[in-house]
Amino acid sequence: MSDWEAKLGGLRQQIDDIDSQLVELLAKRAAVTTQVGEIKSHTGMPTYVPEREAELIQSRRTQAKALGVPENLIEDLLRRIMRESYLTQNVQYRCATAVGTKVVILGGKGALGKLFVSLFERSHYNVVVIDKEEWPNAAELVDGAKLCIVAVPIKQTPAVIAQLSFLPQDCILADVTSTKSGPLHTMLKTHTGPVVGLHPMFGPDAPGMVKQVVIVCDGRKSEQYQWFIEQMKTWGAQLHYSDADTHDQSMSFIQVMRHFTSFVYGGHLVKEDPDLETLLAHSSPIYRLEFAMVGRLFAQDPNLYADIIMDNSDNLALLKRFNRRFADAIKLFEDHDKEQFVAQFSEISEWFGDYANTCLIDSKQLLLKADDDRMLRKK
Repeated sequence: MSDWEAKLGGLRQQIDDIDSQLVELLAKRAAVTTQVGEIKSHTGMPTYVPEREAELIQSRRTQAKALGVPENLIEDLLRRIMRESYLTQNVQYRCATAVGTKVVILGGKGALGKLFVSLFERSHYNVVVIDKEEWPNAAELVDGAKLCIVAVPIKQTPAVIAQLSFLPQDCILADVTSTKSGPLHTMLKTHTGPVVGLHPMFGPDAPGMVKQVVIVCDGRKSEQYQWFIEQMKTWGAQLHYSDADTHDQSMSFIQVMRHFTSFVYGGHLVKEDPDLETLLAHSSPIYRLEFAMVGRLFAQDPNLYADIIMDNSDNLALLKRFNRRFADAIKLFEDHDKEQFVAQFSEISEWFGDYANTCLIDSKQLLLKADDDRMLRKK
């Protein structure tokens, strides 16, 4: 063995030792965050405190800079470590109202319903699940309930809500569908007690509510459902308040257009039938990521996305306008009108403003992280 090989072997051993110490330190940190979780579960403190996280990251960035360590590297590591601690530190949560309060989840055997069942059970509520099998006894099962959440498919939601006139007067009635105007109107018409519309902006595969956005649309008697709001905060949810009409208009752009565009793109690929592996092999990380965002749609329930797109008749007019603008853009290509293309590009860039540069920076970071996880590499 040459001197260089011996020296390299020694340095590698040092790296192995340091990495081993890092694992031991992470284990110690996990033990401490578990204790933090226990305190939060007893006091009702929220799992996620943005100010605390921001302060911690900034302190470590300052320390890293002083030691000549890349600040972004430290922030990336800390955010990954903290994300894991959020998922593990709270096996149990504090109940935001009286322990044993009865909560009913209609559709509690479905994917999103199961998530709510788990969160409520871990918060020491008496959770009753009503699904198809239990529905004939629904009136009896909701007796004494303080909260009833409707977590059934979009198309079934209005009909289910319309049959809930037997709810106790002081029971909160809430839904979790991706449209709000229709369900909220039906809830207010059916139930004279407290009503609130919710839209969890995450899929049922989410491990919990930490850092997840939940849209809240006030219905009636908001003072009576504040304990439910506080419970979601304790779970780590980021609540955004909106009126139902504004919510539905926003979802037309956020959900409907994106899902429909992915649907059409996927359908076009099927008809053209290029070799997918060849496309991926020729793709840089950004294009592989875009393929991933399209492909993930087709790994999920088609009925769910059909309902999201088709639930609101106003969406049809929006998609038709999009179709006309797509045709107008093709016309630029037919006419070789580069000048007009550039002019429209600049107009769009101006509309996005500074957010476009923010997207450029954020997407670069996202691509680096995704590539580190081998998500964007060829298998």
